[in-house]
Amino acid sequence: MPPSSTKPTRIAVLADSDTRWKWGALTAARIAPGTSMEAAPHEDAQVGLELSGFLLRGRATPTARQLAEVGVRADSLQEVTAVEFLRAMGEQEYDVVVLALVGGGVQAMLHGLKRVWEGRSSRPVVVTGYVGVVYEKLADGLLLRHGADLVLANSRQDAERFRAVYEGVGADASSVTEVALPFLGGAPYEGEHDPYTVVFAVQPSVPDNRKDRVYLLDRLIRHARLHPDREVLLKLRSRPGEHTTHIEELPYQKLVQRLDPPANFRLVYGNMGEVLDRTDLLVTISSTAALESLHRRIPTVILSDLGVREVLGNHHFVGSGCLASWDQLDAGHRPVPDEEWVARQGVVADGSYATAFDAARERIAKLLGRPGGLAPLTPYYTPATAPGYLPGILARHHLGPDGSPLPGAPAADKEPGPVRQIVRRAARGAYRHGVQRVAPVIRRMGEL
Repeated sequence: MPPSSTKPTRIAVLADSDTRWKWGALTAARIAPGTSMEAAPHEDAQVGLELSGFLLRGRATPTARQLAEVGVRADSLQEVTAVEFLRAMGEQEYDVVVLALVGGGVQAMLHGLKRVWEGRSSRPVVVTGYVGVVYEKLADGLLLRHGADLVLANSRQDAERFRAVYEGVGADASSVTEVALPFLGGAPYEGEHDPYTVVFAVQPSVPDNRKDRVYLLDRLIRHARLHPDREVLLKLRSRPGEHTTHIEELPYQKLVQRLDPPANFRLVYGNMGEVLDRTDLLVTISSTAALESLHRRIPTVILSDLGVREVLGNHHFVGSGCLASWDQLDAGHRPVPDEEWVARQGVVADGSYATAFDAARERIAKLLGRPGGLAPLTPYYTPATAPGYLPGILARHHLGPDGSPLPGAPAADKEPGPVRQIVRRAARGAYRHGVQRVAPVIRRMGEL
């Protein structure tokens, strides 16, 4: 049944990292029928929305600081395994379920939810999508997301590409729904601040080697020395020990300790929108922070120093007018973005952002009001169409080929006891230590 005007829309969000929690929670606030885009979702715009957060247990489970940084308040929040989440979806009533996961996780949950909801006269609307720019594994990621009622595309270009992939394999493409990035917003740029502020937005996995990261740090510090009247900020994604969507083996915090930055160079954390409030020039390799910056018409640079390459993701910005090198920036160059390119990327700086989620809200309301409820979920991948691929994806989440829990899967009968909690924390700490300390050493030894 559709939510009534007096009853809040109940939305469950399952996320597996800080970035995907941000996307999922903000998307929930944008797509709830009856909500408005006039206010930012992290303000009191959650009237009419009851948000339940589920954090998928793993290496990148967000910390309390990372959750608070997003600014969206969940009415309830718990850490779960995939099997525990599926059990909750079978026992609790929701109007919408948002799957903010990597592709394989989405596919596993689609099959698990299909089994959990078998025989029910009604079920929630299932929504999924991408956190930001889609520049790799397009077909793979899309087909793993097929089966959701709505597959959100963050731009006109993505919507066209998504439909082309689905139609190209004979899959139903009607789920593709054009929206925009849910975290855009903030006041438009109105001119230089005092002091003039340059922000370099880092990414956990790009570039992925010490040489390139040290080079970027060196150039940023050199820029600070060349312009002592400017404030130069290194915007970091996570504090040491925290994980994000991607593994960060060489944290910038540690690399900068070996350098000697000037007094006008600082490290900053926190909400990207708040950092952009004081930014005069945003510099990055390929972060979605560039789209946030372009949305606010802040001068934005995509670095070309390390080449324009698919592995860096900056190839996505070909045609944007934003590509430039540190040499050009040191000399005072300011790129001018191509307005047509910007518009196709879901960067709606023209004021149309207020209506960007209307189609998604209308579609959800229509699905919730469908007589007789919704048909069972029908992912493209099944044991018949992908017998050599699907079982492995499901098994990683302790699910069998039919979506049911495998023998020995983590149970949801009770909360973990003190010993289990200690062991779990220790295991996660050991994993992070292995990723950040041991693995790089082994790799360096292999290169000798």
